[in-house]
Amino acid sequence: MTQAAFFVLTALADQPRHGYGILREVEDLSDGEVQLRVGTLYGVLDRLTADGLIVLDREEVQQGRLRRYYRLTDEGVAALDAEAERMAAGAGAAKRRLVEGGHAPVVPPLTGPGLAGGLA
Repeated sequence: MTQAAFFVLTALADQPRHGYGILREVEDLSDGEVQLRVGTLYGVLDRLTADGLIVLDREEVQQGRLRRYYRLTDEGVAALDAEAERMAAGAGAAKRRLVEGGHAPVVPPLTGPGLAGGLA
């Protein structure tokens, strides 16, 4: 599963969304790391629809423009869950190997209001 497909499915996991809503949600979910272009989004939506992972939920006209809302199918829920499990297992394996290799985990320094001079 591509990164774009993973984030589109994740964006639809809690509720149906229209194209622009999916774009915003993907950007938020990925902390800005994934910024889909409109053409890429609709290519992903077409592929996920063809694979039976999402379906058209409804169409609404808002301010004279047609908005198509998509939602996950049961197969989409299962695919997203399986991919999330696969990614978590891979991340766990990487963390274990780092520890086994003697690499100390990277811990970001504590900073923020009231923490610059240390803990009180």
